[in-house]
Amino acid sequence: MRSLDDLLTTSPWTQELSAEQMQRVRSAIIVRDLQPGCYACHKGDPANVWIGVVDGLVKMVAISAAGKSATFAALPANSWFGEGSVLKREARKYDVIALRESRVALMPEATFFWLLDTSIPFNRFILTQLNERLGQFMGAFEHDRLLEPEARVARALANMLHPQLYPGHERCIELSQDELGHLVGASRQRISQALQVLEKAGMIKVEYRMIEILDIDGLRGFGA
Repeated sequence: MRSLDDLLTTSPWTQELSAEQMQRVRSAIIVRDLQPGCYACHKGDPANVWIGVVDGLVKMVAISAAGKSATFAALPANSWFGEGSVLKREARKYDVIALRESRVALMPEATFFWLLDTSIPFNRFILTQLNERLGQFMGAFEHDRLLEPEARVARALANMLHPQLYPGHERCIELSQDELGHLVGASRQRISQALQVLEKAGMIKVEYRMIEILDIDGLRGFGA
């Protein structure tokens, strides 16, 4: 699996840190390995760590008392998330669950706030991150109510290549149909049908546990 150094190297906010800052960050971060179905954190936990995905795939999900779930985002390697909850020092409002064997990096809130106090580029990154995440969630809220499954699948795939939120992913997404179903909220059969539609439209190429994006602009506008 990928290492913490791999994650830090591909994280845009590290590029302008000094060697001393990088060393402090690296020594403070805790790395955890997760098996499929294991939790990186639980709803209601204190939001006292900023979370990065070193390797694998995790989902941000809320589950009601009645057992109904809503997936907010699937988070691949190179993702960082949870900054809003850390900034507000609130209880976490969602579970983070591994969809496959994964590795996560947990940055303590003390280090997170120290970076805010000492690094202007880090501040800019967090502002952009918050803005982009808000836009993504607003789009997902709209899509879940207005779009057909094919369009929801198209937007979900396009979102996973977002250069700010998920850097380092070019045109290939390592993702199974079951995992995509968890993200979109549809059965595997319905996901398979949607992928066939998008593949016939020339927007993607489907391989085993891999989806190659051929037309990202087409995915973003599909069904609009």
